[in-house]
Amino acid sequence: QVQLVESGGDLVQPGRSLRLSCVASVSGVNVVYMGWYRQAPGNRRELVARITNVGIVQYADSVKGRFTISRDYAKNTLFLQMNSLGPEDTAIYYCNVNDRSRDYWGQGTQVTVSS
Repeated sequence: QVQLVESGGDLVQPGRSLRLSCVASVSGVNVVYMGWYRQAPGNRRELVARITNVGIVQYADSVKGRFTISRDYAKNTLFLQMNSLGPEDTAIYYCNVNDRSRDYWGQGTQVTVSS
């Protein structure tokens, strides 16, 4: 099965940067893509960025030019470099694995951007 362990969330001032990490165990699944989603209080979970099993990346319009998704050589650790953070980025960020038929989720890591 899938185990996703996230880290890196923090409280930061606007304009600062954070890097989120997700250590993934994906034995027994056919990974189509890995990605990051976020959910702010009262809102639905939304896609932030994802990377496919052949290295194609996709970003939400709201984070293009500010966030960068990447993966280690073994394809088992996912990163999200978050620059120029603003209050609108405050959310719980979730690591995601998709295997065509379903999604797997980490526990989430809190990112708070506040003056």
